Amino acid sequence: MDVKLTGALAALLLGTGAAQAADEVTLQLKWVTQAQFAGYYVALDKGLYDEEDLEVTIKPGGPDIAPSQVIAGGGADVMIDWMPSALAAREKGLPIVNIAQPYKSSGMMLTCLKETGVASPEDFPGRTLGVWFFGNEYPFLSWMAHLGIPTDGTDGGVTVLKQGFNVDPLLQKQADCISTMTYNEYWQVIDAGIAPEELITFKYEDQGVATLEDGLYVLEEKLADPAEVDKLVRFVRASMKGWKWAEANPEEAAMIVLDHDETGAQTEKHQIRMMGEVAKLTAGSNGALDPEDYRRTVDTLLAGGSDPVITREPEGAWTHVVTDAALN
Repeated sequence: MDVKLTGALAALLLGTGAAQAADEVTLQLKWVTQAQFAGYYVALDKGLYDEEDLEVTIKPGGPDIAPSQVIAGGGADVMIDWMPSALAAREKGLPIVNIAQPYKSSGMMLTCLKETGVASPEDFPGRTLGVWFFGNEYPFLSWMAHLGIPTDGTDGGVTVLKQGFNVDPLLQKQADCISTMTYNEYWQVIDAGIAPEELITFKYEDQGVATLEDGLYVLEEKLADPAEVDKLVRFVRASMKGWKWAEANPEEAAMIVLDHDETGAQTEKHQIRMMGEVAKLTAGSNGALDPEDYRRTVDTLLAGGSDPVITREPEGAWTHVVTDAALN
């Protein structure tokens, strides 16, 4: 009698424990731990994922980490990527789908030294321009195609310098202009001692060729599993709460990011400044992808001249299934 009761009680307790076990979600970042991803760290730190019964692991990225390869290999459930590289990967056979778009605006730009004489895009031909690769080159290549400027160094074209994820080519005057983000590398140039009035910047947003950045992507197969969709709904809901808290509390959000930076490479000054700039890019987004923003991105990529980033209209590349459930 006692044995049976003990066994039943054990089974009951075991079942209760199983029911309360949080669902695991692994997020692969596009870059290292910094305020660019503050919303996710806020959601983790403030218990917003816990409230959704989720155990979230955030994996930092880096120069040798390609989020698309990580998710393809099963190393993450969700990844952060820019839409140009995500659509290019999808066309090449990786079935990834945008499920949410926390970033509304683009932070990408070219930053040039005024002393080079570059005053407008018409001055680009004959210049050396620093460009990030590993999927980050697609917006630049589309922009040059729109301008009709070759990128092979021929007459009337530009010479592309494969830029590392730093600002050295500008500081060492190896390039007339380099790729920067409004929230990161631009300020590295300033911190290196170059005054803003010595620079001229060309924001992709202002040039009419801005493409979507930092969206959330999953493998298509997850959207066919109701249990996985339910997890994604809870993850997006908590993440967007984290983003809106970060927008409203930028300094505190930056400090949370610093707490999670295991490398110790980030500084308080830079992260607070970065969060202030990032908040401008996430402002206006509730997490749902705006079809007009998507359309603009696709049109920009398709209009890539003889070598477009994507060669055909994407199908099934995004969905509102997750955000419709998460936001209502």
